[in-house]
Amino acid sequence: MVDPILRGRKTRLYWEPSGAEPATIAASQHHLASSGVGGADATDPAPSLYDRIGGVYNIATVIDDLIDRVMTDPRLNKNPAVDEAHHRVSPAGFKFLVTEMVCQAAGGPQRYSGRPMGDSHRHLAITADEWDAFMDDLRLALAKFQVPPAEETEVVAIIESTRDAIVVPPLRPRPPSP
Repeated sequence: MVDPILRGRKTRLYWEPSGAEPATIAASQHHLASSGVGGADATDPAPSLYDRIGGVYNIATVIDDLIDRVMTDPRLNKNPAVDEAHHRVSPAGFKFLVTEMVCQAAGGPQRYSGRPMGDSHRHLAITADEWDAFMDDLRLALAKFQVPPAEETEVVAIIESTRDAIVVPPLRPRPPSP
């Protein structure tokens, strides 16, 4: 996928389909700085994750693939509450909200407009194993688009930061009453 701003130019962004050559950081930063897009500044020595990975179009491409994987992952859908939610919630809406969240956390101008993670996930009783399956799906989506290792680590950390609000700890048996 090539950002529409770059269409017609020979510069490529990071997240190209497998087999394509990833762009250099310098080429992406130079284009963003010269176009005024994404907040990159030629004097800013540390561009945001959002800028380094090419902005909303590239993030949305990976999230689109991720949500397609998640919606059909049998490891997740074996949980009846998750399976029901996957049939009730619009995939397009889910993709939109996750894209907003990642863009905001990566330093982009988007603002997450969804409910708090706990409010929208606790009732699903997502287990640690289901979380691990979700994270596997994320890593597969990142790998498909050849996200560089440093940026992959940062994206994984963003998603991992929501774990405590989403994963429900297993119930502990009550101690016997005296």
